[in-house]
This record gives sequence, structure tokens and C-alpha cells, in this order.
Amino acid sequence: MRTADAIVAAAAVAIGDRGRFLLVLSGGTTPENAYSLLSQGKRAAAIDWSKVFVFFGDERMVPASDARSNLGMAQRTLLGRIAIPPGQVFPLRTEGRSAAGAAAEYDAELLRFFAADPRHASPGFDLILLGMGEDGHTASLFPHAAALDAQDAWATWSPPGVLPPPVDRVTLTYPAINSARQVLFVVAGEKKAPALRDILEGRANRAIRPAAGVQPIDGTLTWLIDRDAGRLLRACAGIASDPAGVPPLGGFPAKAGTPARNFHKP
Repeated sequence: MRTADAIVAAAAVAIGDRGRFLLVLSGGTTPENAYSLLSQGKRAAAIDWSKVFVFFGDERMVPASDARSNLGMAQRTLLGRIAIPPGQVFPLRTEGRSAAGAAAEYDAELLRFFAADPRHASPGFDLILLGMGEDGHTASLFPHAAALDAQDAWATWSPPGVLPPPVDRVTLTYPAINSARQVLFVVAGEKKAPALRDILEGRANRAIRPAAGVQPIDGTLTWLIDRDAGRLLRACAGIASDPAGVPPLGGFPAKAGTPARNFHKP
């Protein structure tokens, strides 16, 4: 719920200030509920979808019809349910091309959209949603992968990490991610607790825990985590489930490169 509300709030600010909202969606299972909430009722009505432009943080090299496709998941839970102009959705196209080719195409598409030279400018997304894997990867930036060092493009490709599925990926790079006005991590599950602790309290190296490399240059960085993911954090000590038995999702507003210090129930 907090994730959906954060998107609504970010959209209101961006559209009010700049006349459009540039949103980057993440894949994985964690954001599915947020996308569903965003597509209906008062939340859907609160956003002027004619002024929203949707991008993707990464994609697996599978067809959109594949259950593992981030685009497919977004279409089922959000994009297929709202009145957003089709030309304002920018998927990572995977069919009939290599991962390297798909990355080059997306990089060129971003360059056209922002009408800038990637060597001297940044995309400037309004909000990037990110998840984190058990190994600390984010988007498709995996530990020790060459993609971590990409500096001259906004999109690149990566071979599979150690986690399934074993398919090549396309991903935004650190320069694209760190140019955002807001970055919001949404992390749930106890298996992610060690990586989360390393990043928020252990000052982990991005080569080992790639999510640690997300450090917005002029933007804000926030972590929304559930109790299980935060169980090893000192800041979460003593936090219990709510009366309904649902683990709370809390927010860490954090300065880039500094440990989070406050945990807030929703």
C-alpha cells in the first residue's frame, strides 16, 4: 500500500512541477500488489495517466507472454488496466534480437526521448522503483558483473546471475539510475535480510552487493522494507507485526551512501 501511495505522491509533484511524470517500473514479485492497487479506485483516479511516461529498469530476454517477463507482469497488473497512451510506454524489446542488441536499442530510445548526449547529461527520471535480490543485486546488476562498470550508456546487458531464471538480461546502468529525482527500493522477505544489513549498516561494496551502488546524485533514496527483510537491522529491533498479523512495511529515508537510522510503521 505504501508503495502505491508513494507513486501517487511522486506523480502529483512531478506533474505539478514539470507537466509530466517519468516512472521506471521494477519487476519481480514484490511490486505486483502495488501495481494492482495503483490500477484501481482512488489511486488510479488520482493520477493523470495522459501525462505519465513509463520505462523499465530491467528485463529478462523472454517474450512478453512469458510469465517471467517484467513487461508482461506490468501489463497484467497495471498497464492493461489504466488509460495510458500506448506511445508513452517504453518497454525493453527482447524478441528477435540479442541481449546486447536490445540494450543498444533501449539506450538509443532513451537518448531520443531525453534528446541528450549520454556522455554529458543524465535521463532525470522522476521515480525509479527497484527491488533487491537475496544476493544484493538490483535491476539486473549482478555481483561482479561487467554491467556494474558501464559508464558510457544508460542501458546495458548482462548474462544471468546465480539466481534463476538462467536467461540474459537488459538493465539500466548506475548512471541512469543515479540521475533519478527519487529512487524507491521495495524489499520483502527474510532471505534478503543479510544483504539488506550489509548495505544499510555494513557499507557493502557494490561489486558484492550491487544495490549499494544506487546513490542518487541529486535525488532521494528511500527503502521500504517489511519486518522479515529488516530483521537483522539494529533500527528494526523490537518492531512487531501489526494486530492483524501482517508484517509492517516501513520506510527508511536515507542519504546516499549513509546508513538508514529511522524505521517508521505505515
